[in-house]
Order: sequence, then structure tokens, then C-alpha cells
Amino acid sequence: MNRRLFIAGAAFAVAVSLANTALAGANDYVFEPVKAEVKKGDDATVAVRLLHMPTGKPVTDAVIIRTRIDMAPDGMAEMASPLTALPSQEPGVYAFKTDLTMAGRWLFSIAAKVQGEPETVVGKITFKVNK
Repeated sequence: MNRRLFIAGAAFAVAVSLANTALAGANDYVFEPVKAEVKKGDDATVAVRLLHMPTGKPVTDAVIIRTRIDMAPDGMAEMASPLTALPSQEPGVYAFKTDLTMAGRWLFSIAAKVQGEPETVVGKITFKVNK
């Protein structure tokens, strides 16, 4: 009898473990600005940190598949700037060089693939650009 109870308990534990894995997804990750304020200029750097929210740990192996920065709030396409990836200075930080030609709010959009996640992780961060 104890053996059956043990096997049933083990099966339940495995089922719960698999259910938690199945519920994980892109919503378990968040991009946040390293610095929310950036200085205006031709060589401005915007940097974001990608975190796995349940653990609070930085995600170091994400593959960035799409980036865009343009004037906020409406995403003015005529005010978009090119982005160039920079080497990471700390784990989970993804930095980019760009031209921020005007002071104001700029919307940074980013999409990444995280190893083991079938969904794309997407973030939108507003940076305040100062003179």
C-alpha cells in the first residue's frame, strides 16, 4: 500500500512539474531600461536589461531579432533612427548605439528569442532624451 501511495505521489509531482513548464512563456520575461534618461546626440547609447521574472535573473543568451527606435508617443516613422548593437558590458544587458537627434520621448521596440521558449519576447521601452 505504501508503495502505491509513493508512486502516486511521484506521478503527481511529475505532472505538476510538467504543468508549470508548459505555462512558462514570453510573459515570464521583461525588458527594462538600464537608464531611463539618455543624452541627445549622434553617438547615444540605449541599453535594456532582459530579466526572467520568476527568478529575477538576467537572460544572457537571448538572440535579438528586431529593434527599432523612433519618437514617441505615436512612433513617428519619419523620426526613426538606425541602431547598432554594442558588446554587452554586463550579463543580460543589450546595448545599442543610435542617433537621438531631438530631445523628448523616444520609443524603443525590441524582440528577442530566448533559448527554450517557443514564443518571441517583445518589449517596448520609452526613453527620455535630454539636451
